[in-house]
Amino acid sequence: MIANALQFVIETVFNLFAIALLLRFLLQWLRASFRNPFSQFLVSLTNFLVLPLRKAIPGLGGLDWASLLAAWLVEFAMLLLVLLVGGFPLAIAGLGVLPGIALWAVVKLVSLGVYVFMGAVLLQALLSWVNPYSPIAPLLYALSEPLLRPARKVLPPIGGVDLSPLAVILVLQLVLMVPVAWLEMAVMGMFR
Repeated sequence: MIANALQFVIETVFNLFAIALLLRFLLQWLRASFRNPFSQFLVSLTNFLVLPLRKAIPGLGGLDWASLLAAWLVEFAMLLLVLLVGGFPLAIAGLGVLPGIALWAVVKLVSLGVYVFMGAVLLQALLSWVNPYSPIAPLLYALSEPLLRPARKVLPPIGGVDLSPLAVILVLQLVLMVPVAWLEMAVMGMFR
């Protein structure tokens, strides 16, 4: 019981930090403004890990690869801790399990990325009705518009109501259910 509670706390804290790192990467990739208070929060929160990594991993193609690597490292560390707390015999299993854990961390990071996009689309849709001039609206727009634009071409507004967020969330949910869930189950099977 205590182990489950500790695993929950570890997963929550590490996943929230990995989301912050992933958002930092995505917002730079999508050319969102970093003058926004939320962007400044993300930068301040993640600088202690990203800045040292930038010395070893420079940006390439205008992307902040150090942020993405940091997000993966956080997921990798989280999985190691969760396995240790759960009683997985890492000492007995040896270094041979590390590639599997590394792959599992990639799958978890992809899953978190899909959830980030789902959340951005949902919040963007809600804010467009409630408070379209919110300070976070430009960031949500930057995250959700690359997904909503193609959906709007296929599904135009009906009676003035934009149903593209619903279609995008449905597709993202299918991505989570089919390929990401299948990969995660395959990788997790190595640790049972």
